[in-house]
Amino acid sequence: MKVMTVQSLALVAGEGKLPEEIVSRLAGNNQPPVVYALGGSPDRFRSLGAVEVIPLVSPDLDFLIGDVSKRGVKNMMLAGRVPKTLMYRPEILGESLGKLLQELESADDHSLLGAIVSAIESAGIMVMSYRDVIPDLLAPAGPVAGRAPTASEMEDINYARSVAKVLLPLSFGQTLAVYRRAVIAVEAMEGTDMMIRRAGDIVGRGVLVKMMREDQDERYDLPTVGPSTLKNMAEAGLACLAVEAGRTIVLCRKEFSHIAREAGIAVWGIS
Repeated sequence: MKVMTVQSLALVAGEGKLPEEIVSRLAGNNQPPVVYALGGSPDRFRSLGAVEVIPLVSPDLDFLIGDVSKRGVKNMMLAGRVPKTLMYRPEILGESLGKLLQELESADDHSLLGAIVSAIESAGIMVMSYRDVIPDLLAPAGPVAGRAPTASEMEDINYARSVAKVLLPLSFGQTLAVYRRAVIAVEAMEGTDMMIRRAGDIVGRGVLVKMMREDQDERYDLPTVGPSTLKNMAEAGLACLAVEAGRTIVLCRKEFSHIAREAGIAVWGIS
């Protein structure tokens, strides 16, 4: 991994553990970033070695680009969850992002994130990939945690993959819940955890499959699973999780594996 000078990198950090992991590793590699914290407590990054933490009360592109440029920072990473429902609150978006949303032909995730990244890069700031920072967190092919899938679970995994290949180009359906080759629930704007709970309410059993569209930008938009994913699955009665090998981040691997074993959940990497 190329070593950058102090304050040569900014991280826009949404919710979740992924931004914390990235900050910790960058600081440990003598690349401490300036963190723009959008969601969660900003204090969590100070103890991890961030050069500075700037709380963002809203996804205001004008402020973000202006502040990063003022500091002379030329590289940026984007990581963590940012609720897409913020797009329905124009009063907090700032002029540039509000205008960008109005001009989009489609506000699906792929189009929206791509337009935001284009706006950042047009200001002379390069959006960097975080893959090289966390290579060991990417799911392997085959066994990831817990037991192996049963034959019927593998049939559901393969069925879900065939459905996902149709839905993903439309920029939704990144996660599917399937049971006996029938779709129980499809992830949309609500996010994976709420979708899992909905699947549990509908059937209370089945397989969860998480994939990404072929042309999804892996610099900043890799699917992520972690202990909370498995806890929600166990509560919902879903006993098997399939994720794309090399294209899915598995957080808190030790705890993740422990929960999978204790709950009897199969976690499998597919390609």
